[in-house]
Amino acid sequence: MATRVETVSYFKVMIPDRPGAGERVLSALRRERVALRAVHAFPSGRGAQLDLVPADAAAFRRAAAKAGIRTGRPKKAFLVEGQDRTGVLAALLAPVAAARISVTAATAVRAGRGRFGAILWVAQRDVARAKKALGA
Repeated sequence: MATRVETVSYFKVMIPDRPGAGERVLSALRRERVALRAVHAFPSGRGAQLDLVPADAAAFRRAAAKAGIRTGRPKKAFLVEGQDRTGVLAALLAPVAAARISVTAATAVRAGRGRFGAILWVAQRDVARAKKALGA
């Protein structure tokens, strides 16, 4: 299986850095049957930031509004999936580095059955150039 790179929209949600805050957001989306393709959470200032990649951005926005979840405007990232192999992330990042584009963040995981998944973030001003470099 070839590595597939897709440009996706993600939404930033800021939450308090308290037990259960992330679960409340995710449970509200689950109740509205919003499918998420990726979730990335990390500390940010005195709170935490959730980057959510919905399968359907319009459904996500409706559910978030209904639940009182404040989202930022959609931004772009790259969702990657493919066959796991040694050095797959290095090979993926090589053309981005060659294009002199800084990667803001990257998360990659082994997905089982010989597969991997990753999400890459670049500065929004670099999305078009990164898309070209990645062949997305």
